[in-house]
Amino acid sequence: MILIDPPNAAGHGRLWSHLASDASYDELHAFAATLGIPPRGFDRDHYDVPAEWYDDVVAAGAAPVTSRELVARLTAAGLRRRKRDSP
Repeated sequence: MILIDPPNAAGHGRLWSHLASDASYDELHAFAATLGIPPRGFDRDHYDVPAEWYDDVVAAGAAPVTSRELVARLTAAGLRRRKRDSP
């Protein structure tokens, strides 16, 4: 399932949501591509999505969840990649 958390991560003068999949990275990349989210928006296990895109991403089928639930679902699926785990 494709998940999105509320736009509450600040950066570069704006707020961002995190778009993720609890099924596979392939599912996530395919969904992002259909919305025109650029590959450079992918960060380890999620895409960073600007706040102004949130409603459109939900309308396209992403399930709104809390940030805590998004991380829990990624972890349970074995898809969580924390910064300290990166090479």
